[in-house]
Amino acid sequence: MTTLPPLVPLLVALIGGYLLGSIPVAVLVAGRRGVDPREVGDRNPGFWNVRERLGRRASVPVFAGDMAKGVLAGLLGLLAAGGHTTGPGVVAGPSAPAAYLAVGAAMIGHAWPVFAGFRGGRSVLTFAGGIAVICPPAFVLALAVLGVTFLLTRSFAVGARAGVFAILLLQLPFAPVGHVAATGALMCLIGLRFGQAALAARRTSRLRRGPGGRGRTRGSARS
Repeated sequence: MTTLPPLVPLLVALIGGYLLGSIPVAVLVAGRRGVDPREVGDRNPGFWNVRERLGRRASVPVFAGDMAKGVLAGLLGLLAAGGHTTGPGVVAGPSAPAAYLAVGAAMIGHAWPVFAGFRGGRSVLTFAGGIAVICPPAFVLALAVLGVTFLLTRSFAVGARAGVFAILLLQLPFAPVGHVAATGALMCLIGLRFGQAALAARRTSRLRRGPGGRGRTRGSARS
């Protein structure tokens, strides 16, 4: 069997992951109901904005689709580099860089999609789907954290944040520190998108206030 050159699986992961991430699931789902999520609410084409604008039922395919992009990208990178994993299914060896690259590319595609004018979301669900492939045990434990937090707070949003932030600690028993650092780098992409959203909201607020509001105290932007 011919062994692929190291560069080939990385290119497959990069290009394939970005194209998968660029599929604008929220725009397609909401568009069928005559709504562009980039123009309403917080203008984030993702699960939460669609849920707030169109309801829980309409947001389910967005949730599933955005997460599936991360899962498929992770699997693409994993398999392109030979499918190397440890006993519990954690990516290992030469498959790890390709899997991480594919998931990162999918997150970038979700945030700046070539199929939707480079106006995308914040990549949280795509990240979660990627982690399900990169480190399945950490993903399952993060779901448990989400569930327990939800029961305590009765807030899915708070539970989801707790699950995402816990992933780094939950991954440590199953993966090398270098892999955990790479997961942290993926999370930085999410932070970047939230920061951009906050700045955009602040600029919009300034424009709405007009010249007479320039001297007012700046309010906090919704992220």
